[in-house]
Amino acid sequence: MSLIKSISGIRGTIGGKVGDGLTPLDIVKFTSAYATFIRRTTTKASNTIVVGRDARISGKMVNDIVVSTLTGMGFDVVNIGMATTPTTEIAVTGENACGGIIITASHNPKQWNALKLLNENGEFLNDAQGKEVLKIAEEEDFAYAEVDNLGKEYMNETYMRRHIDSVLALDLVDVDAIKKANFTVAVDAVNSIGGVVIPELLKRLGVDNVIKLYCDPTGNFGHTPEPIPQNLTAIANLMKEGKADVGFVVDPDVDRLAIIMENGEFFVEEYTLVSIADYVLSHTPGATVSNLSSSRALKDVTEVHGCQYTAAAVGEVNVVTEMKRTGAVIGGEGNGGVIYPALHYGRDALVGVALFLTLLAKSGKTVSELKKGYPQYSIAKNKIELTPEIDVDAILEAMKKKYANEKVTDIDGVKIDFADSWVHLRKSNTEPIIRIYSEAATMEKAEKLGNDIKQIIENMAK
Repeated sequence: MSLIKSISGIRGTIGGKVGDGLTPLDIVKFTSAYATFIRRTTTKASNTIVVGRDARISGKMVNDIVVSTLTGMGFDVVNIGMATTPTTEIAVTGENACGGIIITASHNPKQWNALKLLNENGEFLNDAQGKEVLKIAEEEDFAYAEVDNLGKEYMNETYMRRHIDSVLALDLVDVDAIKKANFTVAVDAVNSIGGVVIPELLKRLGVDNVIKLYCDPTGNFGHTPEPIPQNLTAIANLMKEGKADVGFVVDPDVDRLAIIMENGEFFVEEYTLVSIADYVLSHTPGATVSNLSSSRALKDVTEVHGCQYTAAAVGEVNVVTEMKRTGAVIGGEGNGGVIYPALHYGRDALVGVALFLTLLAKSGKTVSELKKGYPQYSIAKNKIELTPEIDVDAILEAMKKKYANEKVTDIDGVKIDFADSWVHLRKSNTEPIIRIYSEAATMEKAEKLGNDIKQIIENMAK
């Protein structure tokens, strides 16, 4: 059993002993701590917290506990039911709420669930805020409401429609162009909420031909839910048969978008953001931001448009902070997470689908032809399992010294930029591992760089 407490939220496997997994008692404790934090810090007059969940098997159980705990803390709860992460973020501001909780473990397998915590802007808590919630939970520094001050629960299941409405209203989404293109689109939604919302979005965009894979929101995931190539053989094989113009794959909470080309090959998650940024910049020039582990292709495309690119530490909250600082018009993460401030500051696969289909329709090209027009890089992902005797900080410091003659960035782990490649080393927030991301012109070169660095680190650890 696992329970991971971080600024990203509280993530764990369902069941087991208290403190070893995401048990009902753990859910109560961390929800109570979050409610206490919100009570102390919100600037809103509202007494409302929004709750949404993905379609995980444990979702209703966790949802019921969260809602009851929040009302027990004296908060009113707007329960938006089964919803995507970006939908829940939008609902926080839509309800003028003082916070929100999304019940989802994102791309983790079905035995996992999590509490993702939002502030009054519908954005994730920052580092200091997340640590304060953990401190309150550790000290159990919370008190529940008296009987006359208990909160109430209100159901509001209109936000999927409202989210889609807001996407269609974006200036750069061209419904007429998409409808005229008469696309056939395949969708793999891993049997979560994306199986409802993405087909509905496509229908509203004028796409009449939709092929659904794993679109029944039962929480019984049709495959390992992370939208990476080894997990997506069914949709890749369907595309190879020439049955669709483009394939879209979303994770269980629909904040990541992977694209499959018409020939069954992967567009590559990194290029979801790269292609959409290219489209956005061609109409609204401005700054862009992605995290340190994202492809150099976004920087290249941004500079072609005569604009400024900045890298942020890994994590959506860090990217959003840097986007606000630079006034970025588009940003996100290389895992298929598109953040488009014209709608809201959150990764949003609905926005990604609508903007990409508009780009595809206006280009007159196939998806594979589009891909060829972007700088070509490959990213290899490696990792080292952590043991208690490994001093991660000492290793990262040693790597900085070893490569002091290269461009080194240390705002999040250590990133080493070489002339034609880079490698990024960081300790994961969600797993006991060191992540090693490396990028080069070919996958062979990227893998060699990653393996070479991994060998150096393993030698240091000895």
